[in-house]
Amino acid sequence: MTAYNPPPSPAQPAASGKRWRAPVLGLAALALAGGGWALLRPAAKPAAEEHQGPPKVDVYELARGDVAAIGARALSLTLPLSGALAPLRQATVKAKASGQVQEAAPQEGTAVAAGQVLARLDAAEPRARLTQQQAALDEAQARLAMAGKNEANNLALLKQKYISQTAYDTTQNSVELARASVKAAAAQVELARIALADSVVRAPLAGVVSKRHVQAGEKLAPDMPVYTIVDLSRMTLEAQVPAAEIPRVMVGQDVRFKVDGFPGRDFAGKVARINPSAEAGSRAMLVYVAVDNADGALRAGMFAKGSLTTQRSAVAPLVPLAALRGDARAPLVYTIEHGKVVARPVTLGLRNEDEGYAEVSAGLASGASVIVARLDGVKPGHRVKVGGAAPAALARKD
Repeated sequence: MTAYNPPPSPAQPAASGKRWRAPVLGLAALALAGGGWALLRPAAKPAAEEHQGPPKVDVYELARGDVAAIGARALSLTLPLSGALAPLRQATVKAKASGQVQEAAPQEGTAVAAGQVLARLDAAEPRARLTQQQAALDEAQARLAMAGKNEANNLALLKQKYISQTAYDTTQNSVELARASVKAAAAQVELARIALADSVVRAPLAGVVSKRHVQAGEKLAPDMPVYTIVDLSRMTLEAQVPAAEIPRVMVGQDVRFKVDGFPGRDFAGKVARINPSAEAGSRAMLVYVAVDNADGALRAGMFAKGSLTTQRSAVAPLVPLAALRGDARAPLVYTIEHGKVVARPVTLGLRNEDEGYAEVSAGLASGASVIVARLDGVKPGHRVKVGGAAPAALARKD
């Protein structure tokens, strides 16, 4: 029997094609995905660019407040002080004689001249006493004249030996007694005149009446106060200074102060005296400052507050303390010269912490520009300019 082999089925070649086509399509899809990722991924930076820091600044631009111009003037050290003002000269006029007040015209606040009449007392009694003493003087002078004539006559008789030497000596003694009586009577007349003059109360100095103690019609006794007069042309500021600061205070030092009521005006004075003893409670010492008050603006009792100049330098360049760098033994400043920062060593003199300046005795001239702000990144040798907005951020040290 002959075997029959049927022809191969046409479906088998199709199945075989499907088996190799699927892996090819997967590889193509994978290749497409890899290519897209490569296109979307950012390009890698060069190694040199990754390690580079912030962009370099060619010129630093500083604000105007970061730089100060050096000026020249005198620098002073001061000591604060305060106290009350008192007239340099004042007087309380007292009565020298007793009597009733007939007149007391000047009132408080009235300006009076030296020797001006302030008050008058009843002068009837001292005037009568003066008349009485004048009469006694006239009598004594008459007796002296008579004694002188007797002496002359007895001298002639003595020469002619009509009287003894003893009789002449008695006459001469009478003359001496009469002369002494005249002197005593003249002294009594002078006392009566003084008593009469004391009935008129006069101003002992020119000034302003600050107190009238009596009125017309009152009875006065010796040593009773009549008027108080103050001279406001020269004032004294009595200020307390701590005892520890007294070694810095000397006669002749300048004082400047203000008083209430004159906010825009400064008054000046000089140290005139220093009390050698400290106050018991405060342990402070009084310093007396002489103040010229020619215009009469200041009044007694006003409270003054100011400062005393204990030390003053000559006119020299002054540098702000904020511009100083380095240590205290070798200070230096950053100056701007031809657009560059230059470190300049300086020699300092007087320092005033309150004003914030120091005297420059060497190393810096007037008119130079110094950097006062603490700026990180600005070093000697950097180029800078002043004004406008800074192109680079400069960190400040507060």
